[in-house]
Amino acid sequence: MRLAIIPARGGSKRIPRKNIKNFCGQPMLAYPIKAALQSGVVDKVVVSTDDDEIAAVARQYGAEVPFMRSPTLADDYTGTSAVIRDAIQQLQDLGWTVNYCACVYATTPLLAANVIRAGLELLQQQDADYVFTGARFSFPIQRALLITENGGIAPFDPSNIGKRSQDLTPAYHDAGQLYWGKASSWLDKNKTIFSQQSRMLVLPDHLVQDIDTPEDWYRAELLYQVLQQEKI
Repeated sequence: MRLAIIPARGGSKRIPRKNIKNFCGQPMLAYPIKAALQSGVVDKVVVSTDDDEIAAVARQYGAEVPFMRSPTLADDYTGTSAVIRDAIQQLQDLGWTVNYCACVYATTPLLAANVIRAGLELLQQQDADYVFTGARFSFPIQRALLITENGGIAPFDPSNIGKRSQDLTPAYHDAGQLYWGKASSWLDKNKTIFSQQSRMLVLPDHLVQDIDTPEDWYRAELLYQVLQQEKI
């Protein structure tokens, strides 16, 4: 079985209730659920949550909530891998056979079904432990600047501050959207997502937006609206 598991706890601090807050006419959680269902490569979408209201919204849009997440896994410090590992174990205890699992973050309105398909295809082609979405930094990180204690400026990397952008190695960052993995990889605590056994599915900048602040939310809505206009 190929699953998409969406971690969606109820305790968001910077944007209260952001997992089910209205985003361009629908609860935020509706978007990743729909993308996963439309991908055609996911047998079931499961939402891991500790919150009854989030569970109800998840079911409304076609996801399943076979268990409620323990409060000990819904705090500000528990990592995503632990949550996905717990979900797979819970589902196995219910008799589910899990072969591949995609962790899809709840606040990913820009994630498209074709990206979910491409992630699984890359995972299987490369026989990787994990495939995750990433994006290239728009400015060379080697030329970053620091503000010193007295208010002055210092280069983060003095050896590269004077080099041309084209002479520096491109750097990438996690897009914070999608993480495909073999079930065995998720269950093995020694297999980490950012390793030599993983592969990155690189996305264009306009499909990547973290949503941690109200400003992030506003930019994500603008991007989403533009992308929807392009489909018309």
